[in-house]
Amino acid sequence: MINLTRIYTRTGDNGSTALGDFSRTTKTDPRLIAYADTDEANSCIGVAITCGALREDVRTVLLRIQNDLFDVGADLCTPLAASYAYPPLRVQGVWVDELEADCDRFNDELEKLSSFILPGGTPGSAYLHVARTVTRRAERSAWTALENYGSEPAPEGSPKGAGGINPITAKYLNRLSDLLFILGRVANLQIGGDVLWTPGGGRAKSERDKQGR
Repeated sequence: MINLTRIYTRTGDNGSTALGDFSRTTKTDPRLIAYADTDEANSCIGVAITCGALREDVRTVLLRIQNDLFDVGADLCTPLAASYAYPPLRVQGVWVDELEADCDRFNDELEKLSSFILPGGTPGSAYLHVARTVTRRAERSAWTALENYGSEPAPEGSPKGAGGINPITAKYLNRLSDLLFILGRVANLQIGGDVLWTPGGGRAKSERDKQGR
């Protein structure tokens, strides 16, 4: 159980913050950026659930994902170590399998894509596409953190904060962005399907030719 008795602490007023192992780092640390972007993705999904008028089966999946993303963030902020006094929760490969199963299940409802699509259509689809793009950013941030810190546990006796990052976090975020794309399409089934991209911005061919000369 987590008990938050006071929200502000003033401990970060010098530009530092605590990681999950209680070591201190800067607020520009790639690890912090990765789990901050993950938190933003979670908030975007919350908007989609609350304001998107989504189907109940879609809402149920997204609520599970919101809980997962808290764990993804906790994993990203806790460096890998050879041993722990209290082993932290880590993202597991089976979570990625669940996302892939969701992708397959919902994608079975959709027609094959014949063009790129525009974010929009219904409010739910638009919100899900925002969540998708933020999740892509979170994935890129996770890979940046992995490039900086690696994916190996810190050896015994290393200082706190020295370990690498669980690479399954980045894999999870990648599959999640795929699922959010699919769910954005599912949300537009109620209006007959996708909003398709029109090359040239929908301008008449003669106008495009004139601009090209």
